Amino acid sequence: MVATAPVRVADAGGWTDTWFAGHGLVCSVAATPGATVRVALDRSAPATVDVVVASFAERYGYPAGDPPGRHPLLEAALATYAPGGSLSVSVATAVPPGSGVGTSAAVTVALIGALLVLGGSDAAPDVVARAAHAIETDELGQQSGVQDQLAASHGGVSLITIAEFPRATVTGLPLSPNTWQALDRRLLTIYLGRPHASSTVHEEVIASFTEDPARLDELQTLRDAAAAAAGALVAGDLDAYGAALQANTAAQVRLHPSLVSPAAHGVLDLARRHGALGGKVNGAGGDGGSVTLVCGDDVTGVRRAIAGAGWRILDLTPSRAGLCVEQVL
Repeated sequence: MVATAPVRVADAGGWTDTWFAGHGLVCSVAATPGATVRVALDRSAPATVDVVVASFAERYGYPAGDPPGRHPLLEAALATYAPGGSLSVSVATAVPPGSGVGTSAAVTVALIGALLVLGGSDAAPDVVARAAHAIETDELGQQSGVQDQLAASHGGVSLITIAEFPRATVTGLPLSPNTWQALDRRLLTIYLGRPHASSTVHEEVIASFTEDPARLDELQTLRDAAAAAAGALVAGDLDAYGAALQANTAAQVRLHPSLVSPAAHGVLDLARRHGALGGKVNGAGGDGGSVTLVCGDDVTGVRRAIAGAGWRILDLTPSRAGLCVEQVL
């Protein structure tokens, strides 16, 4: 069984898909290559698990009822959804860990999708997204919005509406062929050189909302940026799309200055000097991770400037497809 799921970039409206926001709006672009999970099952053998995690060059095994806690997200999903028997699981991702593009959600979505199909159950996008979110929040007690799992399950360019956390609906945006082609060529995602690491800052931001509920009004700017991004993409107006992403990043800075790191500011400023229309720090922001840019006509000029400054451009392109599970004979 092979399952693939995209990551996501340019998540305008991120932070509004959380429990403390209550309701939200996120416009994001699913991107490929994302996560690939291969699962093989021997039902006649004892219940054991063999795991290969390529990104960490790691392989280990354990009895199914005694996970060692080396990769808690994977092990929690396996404990909940694995059918009986001996399982071999291989996980590969195409971007560096901690890139801020929802990689862990893509891995969990792909793994749960494969396990559900292997067990004869439904792997519909909303079903898998809810299951993946529950593993991260209910099982492991981690902070997680709902957008990453939904983007990985549904794919495409989407507007995610969170009516009341965690209830959400996904609307695929009807982009013209020209707009798809433009995004293929003009979206660039730049890795900032180290994994996303900002849990302390994130906890400070969350605490500020709970201690001062009036601050929740600041999240409306992020919802507005998501609506503006979606409208611009449907209209095929990449100038307006770049402006919406730039407005979103400015709103992140107002939430907490450390959410947009000096490295991210450096990439965004350099790109604008070479004609980029805007950009956004991916995910919740903080140190490390990545930035997605919307280039103008001179994509080559931006690429040269970014590469010349020593930054790595990730090989990501917009993905029309979401979760895909295939039986391999």
